[in-house]
Amino acid sequence: MAFHVSSNGFFKGQAIPEKYTCDGQNVSPPLKWTGAPQNTKTVALIVDDPDAPSGTFTHWVLYDLPGKTSELAEGSPGSGKEGVNGFKKTGYGGPCPPPGGAHRYFFHVYALDSESLGGAGLSKQDVTAAMTGHILAEGQLMGTYKRKK
Repeated sequence: MAFHVSSNGFFKGQAIPEKYTCDGQNVSPPLKWTGAPQNTKTVALIVDDPDAPSGTFTHWVLYDLPGKTSELAEGSPGSGKEGVNGFKKTGYGGPCPPPGGAHRYFFHVYALDSESLGGAGLSKQDVTAAMTGHILAEGQLMGTYKRKK
């Protein structure tokens, strides 16, 4: 079974509603995933923008969600630990690209065989390093956003 990530806030490859961006309420969209292996111990989530002018920009780092978790409600980190994003804050920081073309935002979800990746406040690099050798399955959802201003 494939590891599939979806949202009822936006569809794969489509525009992310303003509500989930810095121009709106800046809350995380609802997310759902299916197909995690039975031996999944924890789940991690990384949201990034590879189209940022300075290189890939991290919008959310969330990890150590219980392995049975299969969705996150809008605006909720669930019972996971939040890491530091590219805004130098913990938690979700929505799409906020500079004026110009649309950017792509990837919601990467990882099923892991690890009990924990570490304490709260880790960076994307710390989480990525800790996941090495522990990824059982991964899936992603991509949405776009272009500022009107």
